[in-house]
Amino acid sequence: MSNYIVSSSPHIRTHESTSRIMLDVIIALIPAGVVSIWKFGVKSLWVILLAVISSVLTEYIVQKLTKKTVTINDFSSAVTGLLLAYNLPPGAPWWMVIIGSVIAIALVKHAFGGLGHNFMNPALAARAVLMACWPVHMTNWISPGSDAVSSATPLVLRKISDAATSATSAATSSATSGATAGATAASMELPSLLDVIIGNIPGSLGEISSAALLIGAAYLLYRGVINWRIPFTYLATTFVLTLFINGWDFYDAFYQLFLGGLILGAFFMATDYSSSPVTSLGQIIMGIGCGILTTVIREFGGYPEGVSYSILLMNVATPLIEKYTMPKIFGEVGSRV
Repeated sequence: MSNYIVSSSPHIRTHESTSRIMLDVIIALIPAGVVSIWKFGVKSLWVILLAVISSVLTEYIVQKLTKKTVTINDFSSAVTGLLLAYNLPPGAPWWMVIIGSVIAIALVKHAFGGLGHNFMNPALAARAVLMACWPVHMTNWISPGSDAVSSATPLVLRKISDAATSATSAATSSATSGATAGATAASMELPSLLDVIIGNIPGSLGEISSAALLIGAAYLLYRGVINWRIPFTYLATTFVLTLFINGWDFYDAFYQLFLGGLILGAFFMATDYSSSPVTSLGQIIMGIGCGILTTVIREFGGYPEGVSYSILLMNVATPLIEKYTMPKIFGEVGSRV
């Protein structure tokens, strides 16, 4: 007579595992890493390797000290290290990379219970801390190529250009001031859309080539690791709001979709299982919220990029979103008044 195990629902049968999912994410991130190494050289490879190794080592040490099962073979810490590296400039000093890895793994991930219990994306949280502590190092952008010349990202150039244009309009009482501001605005020439897509721009390691990121995103969608709800509503909301705010300039709205870390954030970070809603409606709300916050920060804030902070803020709101979007359980008894 055979023995059967009786357990509560749900009964889900799948061949997927944490290590398989994380390995898929790593595979999807490889094209962006290859482009960053091609554009920035060995300094990019050094940052990536250091971030991954220090993240994995930090997880090993934390789990050993807390007498927990070591789970570095599930590749989750490697993914965190890779995403952290992609959020850093190519010239990031080694000590800052290590500090970021410790913050992401020890403080954001394991301080709240480990994989599946962190309430925000570890790599983004580490990036926010590093930006607050060492803004000069975190904004040390380098133009692609062997000359390693410091330069501004397209979003920074756009912010400066907008400010210069506003100054030109406001300086009607002074011909000299108006001419100076006008010359400044004219000198702020943005890279072409093609340069932005293929990666001929300064920026963080993982954000410079939108084409490489989209190849990886297509792989994740094909594998079923992520679904369309968060990334597509995120991008659509950003596009529509930018279009509305900037006087229905379709080119500018489309151009901005490929700037900064929007593609990286939408497909690889806002979709983090632990810190994003599990309900379908909640995921759509998450994407819309990220798009609104990103656009508001970009257009009206003093900081040119808003992807990281928008995702972190929506991570914090995730429990509330799930509370009001969780479907009713069939047969549930309503509360009595």
